[in-house]
Amino acid sequence: MTHILVTNDDGVFSPGLLALKCALEAVGRVSVIAPDRNRSAIARGITIHTPLHIEQVELEDGSLAYATDGTPVDCVRFAMLGLLDGIPDVVVSGINMGLNMGDDVTYSGTVAAALEGVLLGWPAIAVSQQHMGDPDDQWDGRHYEFDAVCNFVPHLVPLITQNRFPRNVLLNVNAPARPAHDPPRARVTRLGRRIYNDALVLEGTDGPRRRYTIYGERPGYHAQAGTDFAALEVGEISVSPLHFELTDEQGMDALSGLLEDHGLGHAEDQQ
Repeated sequence: MTHILVTNDDGVFSPGLLALKCALEAVGRVSVIAPDRNRSAIARGITIHTPLHIEQVELEDGSLAYATDGTPVDCVRFAMLGLLDGIPDVVVSGINMGLNMGDDVTYSGTVAAALEGVLLGWPAIAVSQQHMGDPDDQWDGRHYEFDAVCNFVPHLVPLITQNRFPRNVLLNVNAPARPAHDPPRARVTRLGRRIYNDALVLEGTDGPRRRYTIYGERPGYHAQAGTDFAALEVGEISVSPLHFELTDEQGMDALSGLLEDHGLGHAEDQQ
């Protein structure tokens, strides 16, 4: 039986985590390790200067989970290093309350946990759900409908655990608040581009200290066909395959040429 690690960045008692855990029990044995509180937007942060605490807690359905004061990435490493009864076969992170699309994936603890799974050699999925109400109230779990994405994601687990699926790729899944089709349609997408509307605003002073906010209006995005944003616009589930290959091969060639032109290149770069 497939052993599935479920984690998240919203915290172990998030309704999204419970919904995902229950859905995945149809396709495998599920273990849960998650932060003991909300650790959203922590990206790939890890805990290296202090010991980590962990305890068993009871979820709303009566099942047991591990809660830690660490980050989502720490949770995945706990599983890899032997905290559980057996090493998991796949990592599924979520369901995040709120979307993780476009440039936002670089900040996301949800995506970071899945990425850590990939870096450790496991298949991995990150799952996020759009809010149905006012986005400023997105932490209210009452305004999320997880049924569609919970019906969809379990089908992905056997697909990505097959040997022919590349192990250096994670699937970033984003589900619309209200799918346009029943059953919901999924579309393979690329990441879109965000438009951030941030501003430096002085909120007050306290002697020599000044207090600022630096995040402004809700971000927008570039309207481009084939992106995760475009899929959500028409009520489809977006599935974006992501990898961690950050080296720009063309950039290497261009940089080698520049260094050679200025007599700064290494001999191996000039061959």
